[in-house]
Amino acid sequence: MEQQASMNKMGMISIKKLLISMGLPMVISMALQALYNIVDSYFVSCMEDTEQIANMGDYAVNALTLAFPIQMLMVAIGVGTGVGVNALLSKSLGEGRRDHASKIAGNSVFLGICTYLVFLVFGIAGVDVYMKTQTADPIILDLGRTYLGICTVFSFGITMYMTYEKLLQATGRTTLATIAQIAGAITNIVLDPIMIFGYFGMPQMGIAGAAYATVIGQTVSFVMDAVFHYQFNRKDFDTSLFYSKPEKEIIKEIYKIGFPAIIMQAFMSFMTYGVNIIFGTVSSMAVTAYGVYYKIQQFVFFAAFGMNNAMIPMIAFNYGKRDKKRINEGIKYGMIDTLIIMLIGAIGLQLFAKQICGIFAVAPETQTLCIRAIRIITLGYLFVGANIAYQGIFQAFGYGVSSLIVSLLRLIIVALPLAWMFTKFQNAEQIIWAAFPIAEAVAFAVALIFMRRIRHKTLDVLETA
Repeated sequence: MEQQASMNKMGMISIKKLLISMGLPMVISMALQALYNIVDSYFVSCMEDTEQIANMGDYAVNALTLAFPIQMLMVAIGVGTGVGVNALLSKSLGEGRRDHASKIAGNSVFLGICTYLVFLVFGIAGVDVYMKTQTADPIILDLGRTYLGICTVFSFGITMYMTYEKLLQATGRTTLATIAQIAGAITNIVLDPIMIFGYFGMPQMGIAGAAYATVIGQTVSFVMDAVFHYQFNRKDFDTSLFYSKPEKEIIKEIYKIGFPAIIMQAFMSFMTYGVNIIFGTVSSMAVTAYGVYYKIQQFVFFAAFGMNNAMIPMIAFNYGKRDKKRINEGIKYGMIDTLIIMLIGAIGLQLFAKQICGIFAVAPETQTLCIRAIRIITLGYLFVGANIAYQGIFQAFGYGVSSLIVSLLRLIIVALPLAWMFTKFQNAEQIIWAAFPIAEAVAFAVALIFMRRIRHKTLDVLETA
């Protein structure tokens, strides 16, 4: 009975209330995930100049900007795999298949370990090569190698906490996942200044301190998520490590949905990597400004992705139950809530762009470029919100490829060529930012077409049945 009550949460509670109860913790969780990167950037921007190096803060932020695509790639693989696990696990619970749900959960743990091993190898052998593809500046290279090397070699915290976080979210226990996320974020915030600047008897570690604070915070979240999973999720399925034994068919099921989601999330990493190179042909200040802006925008984007993560298990669960009414309500209110998040974010950034950019101790010219980026890019935020919502809807129905195409359009196919084209103009620093809202508008038009087709193939069939 206890298991049935838990399963019925996503099938019985009103959709509006369910979106708030599941979505709000996920929004907070995703916003806190963004906080990891912005906190590091803030504190390293405050690093003092040395006798040999002036504007150390700008160099440090630039190094973090160049390292950021790999951090995003780690998140992409974790989140993308989690999307597959989340949708399949929720659907299995909706169908009452406890043993199958147990196997999905166990194999997700196995895949989390495999993901860490990949980035461990990259941390040992690939960091130097990667950094040299973006810059030849010896100061930035040295700072970037130090920071990214630590973040990848000790990346077991981020890969495993995302694994257990998704397992908690799939069963509706989003509050527990958020508690673990908050604990990790607070740990990072507290340790950053202590380890970077050497407070309370700690040695002054500079940019290495920022990296160690990050991985320690991620490990705290991982440990707490794992404890919550093994204590509470066993009510819905078996959490025994026996189910972690890899099964080819289960892994294939996970990646049938999850692999397109990984690629979709990885596009954000590839786009940032491409933008770093393209903007680098304009000026190093443009690269730094983009890095600062991108970490600011994550608070808004990640909040929208939090609502996306709430929609996926909810729609997938009711799709498994074949409840058309609740599916339609999930689509409607999920879209509305996502658009509200993006509208609030756009207004807030437009009103307080100068104050927000002023937080970072970077050169005035870099701050001016960052403000300009905010003014232009936020004009497309409603398109962003609709695209993120549609991507979640497509994934919940199992149409991962459609979600992939929308992501490819908005992040790669349109954005990067436009950005490159704008660099050819004399006023490139002023107009390159327009590439992003234009790309979102194009992707939105395609998403509308996909939604019409998917609705016909899924919801119309349910009605007929």
